Amino acid sequence: MTTLTPTEAAAFDLGSSRGRVWRQVRSNRLGMTGGVMLAVVVLAALTAPLVAPHDPTETHFDLPFQVPFTVGFGLGTDDLGRDILSRTLYGVQVSLIVGALSVLVSVVVGTPLGLLAGYWKWLDAIISRLTDVALAFPFLIIAVGLAAISGPSLTNAVIAIGVSHVPAMIRIVRGETLRITSADFVTSAKTLDAGGARIIAQHVLPNCVSAIIVQATVIMPVAVIGEALLSFLGLGIQPPTPSLGIMLSDAQQYLGQAPWAAVVPGVAIAVICLGFNLFGDALRDALDPTASDRK
Repeated sequence: MTTLTPTEAAAFDLGSSRGRVWRQVRSNRLGMTGGVMLAVVVLAALTAPLVAPHDPTETHFDLPFQVPFTVGFGLGTDDLGRDILSRTLYGVQVSLIVGALSVLVSVVVGTPLGLLAGYWKWLDAIISRLTDVALAFPFLIIAVGLAAISGPSLTNAVIAIGVSHVPAMIRIVRGETLRITSADFVTSAKTLDAGGARIIAQHVLPNCVSAIIVQATVIMPVAVIGEALLSFLGLGIQPPTPSLGIMLSDAQQYLGQAPWAAVVPGVAIAVICLGFNLFGDALRDALDPTASDRK
């Protein structure tokens, strides 16, 4: 009988569990609903240059506040006569880009720090205390503060939102590292004089992937809302680049005259966030076999 090393066993278990995870996600109706919503949103963002009827920055000063279903303007126009459908499609594209890059920043920065804090106690005393201080401030306070200091731009918005989520990522990865390092296969690796860096890379990190993926689905909708908020306050994406937050900011003074100018981007944000929340919950339950036992 062939004996597998802990790394090979983990890889085998990961491969064999993929089918189980997918079956559980498929059996979750709310999760699949969220997945369909995300598929539609991503498809709309990817095909925006092809399906948008107008340039999102094109103005029609003679056609302001056209109501939805007007010929040539399916979702109406705003105060400058810009097509709301086109601006929404490009706004969704920007929101997903900012959200994905923000998640990438939080993962790239937070994962190594969480691994270090969970494995080496002397680093834990430093990293965890700094993390606790950062977690004492609400996410939006940190994001708005960083964006205000660095200045309004897409890059700065990504950095501000991503950095503000690093403490939560550190906390999640640290907890998983503490749990995994108490497992028998890690203890065996230590008795064989395996170095800390090797244990982290070959044994701890692969087993943290599920928790990181689930946390990414939690961060993504918050990042989308954060981008909309920063743009609404003038600290994120700058005109003429279309953004859902900018659309809401422009439409607030015309709510009585053209409510659809605010409703459309608001619904787009709600669909993105709801899709990620529903799909993320299903994915969390599928990746955590004990979740169904706790319910």
